[in-house]
Amino acid sequence: MVSVSRRSLLALGAALPLLGRLDWAVASPAPAKADKVRLNYNESPYGPSGAAREAMQRGIAISGSYPYGHMYALAELFAQQQGIASEQVAVFSGSMAALRYAVLAFTSQTRGLVMATPSYEVPRQAAESGKAPVHEVNLNADHAHDIPAMLAADPQAGMLYLCNPNNPTGTMTPTEAIRQALANKPKGSVLVVDEAYIDFSDAPSCVSWVKEHDDLLVLRTFSKIYGMAGARLGLAIGHPALLERLAVFGGDNVPAGASLLGARASLEDIKLLPQRKALNAQLRDETVTWLKARGFTCTASQSNCFMIDVKQPAEQVIEKLAEQGVMIGRVWKNWPQWVRVTVGNKQEMARFREVFAAQI
Repeated sequence: MVSVSRRSLLALGAALPLLGRLDWAVASPAPAKADKVRLNYNESPYGPSGAAREAMQRGIAISGSYPYGHMYALAELFAQQQGIASEQVAVFSGSMAALRYAVLAFTSQTRGLVMATPSYEVPRQAAESGKAPVHEVNLNADHAHDIPAMLAADPQAGMLYLCNPNNPTGTMTPTEAIRQALANKPKGSVLVVDEAYIDFSDAPSCVSWVKEHDDLLVLRTFSKIYGMAGARLGLAIGHPALLERLAVFGGDNVPAGASLLGARASLEDIKLLPQRKALNAQLRDETVTWLKARGFTCTASQSNCFMIDVKQPAEQVIEKLAEQGVMIGRVWKNWPQWVRVTVGNKQEMARFREVFAAQI
């Protein structure tokens, strides 16, 4: 078997059109093949980059020690790249953990949670566990967060949650609308902007805003575009006082050293993000175009997932495709005829289209 290095692939890519070589560039090596096509968890089909995999292998050797130094180094690198202070970055074992801690820290039985629907359900689950009121507001006609309605939902809200791009729709809320939410939210509340999928989009991040706003928390993850979902590593960015309130619930929950080294290598690989973003957009848009040509409505996604109006109970569609080895989903209760599909690799999306055409 001929060994092809990541460096040689990049050199080869210099002589080829970008999109024509992206499948090679993002998978070093490709993940092991499986019988099923898994388009149901918004995972990356490519896994960690080649550089990240090498770094994670080195991380095994330091597993006998607490990796605090590597955690601080990751926070410092991210802060440097974003132009903020390292004290404004906290590292967690996945952004889901940071999000749960934020809900527990900023809401109570008298200070509720306001969020969109359909959207990522973890904040609602965390609020309900703490018996905090939850006010879910429908997305607007553009499938963006309805900021005016969210601001009016609970004058005593302790936290407003915006997932941008939104999970499950993949749609964007305009930057100006987010600024309006920050300026007009209830006094004493915290705006949490979940940017798990921001690197797939063309939208600017809100991370730099934390320099001027001590009531804004931004979440980032290495689970999506960087392909490290199983490594469980995320960041919370905000004023140090906000981060201290999260730390009460899990400040010593330090990710593994291998995860931290993989994350650092991912940030240092400046070609990785634009390559994966371009490939994801290409595969997503060609599949959405194919679906629209067959009369199906899809959300205007800028993420690695999109939703389809399948014109029937979506659970039935999930079951039909699963019988053919193609896993999609989930379904949100207020969108019962819409189903979410994750963007896989070229072969996976071709198989999805083949099975969808035969079954739906």
